[in-house]
Amino acid sequence: MTSAKPLVLFVCRHNTGRSQMAEAYLRHFAGDVLEIASAGTEAADVPNAGVVAAMAEDGIDILAARPKLIDPSLAARAHLIITMGCDVQGVPRIDDDWGLPDPKGQPPERVREIRDLVKTKARALAERLLTTN
Repeated sequence: MTSAKPLVLFVCRHNTGRSQMAEAYLRHFAGDVLEIASAGTEAADVPNAGVVAAMAEDGIDILAARPKLIDPSLAARAHLIITMGCDVQGVPRIDDDWGLPDPKGQPPERVREIRDLVKTKARALAERLLTTN
């Protein structure tokens, strides 16, 4: 019997930017070895258009991604819960905080800088998790 894939959950307040990028990049770097999700504590209606555009520039399509509220059962199953640097309430635990600036309302060049920070952190996380699992 095989064990379930380790679950990594990225959480921010609205699940429109940083956590969506982190989910997409970790999925890109780790493939299907991990279960990867993102959620918000106060999920918005649609993703941040600037984030969607910046990700598309890097070849990652998150156009269909939709902000989701954190699900307590999903959080309970998570092997790793990572917050993005925003003040979040209602998260059962925080294993790491990436301390990233919010792309909301930022000009495209700043959103790209934040995207690249997320990409670097997601790549390092994938390398660490794939060597330990």
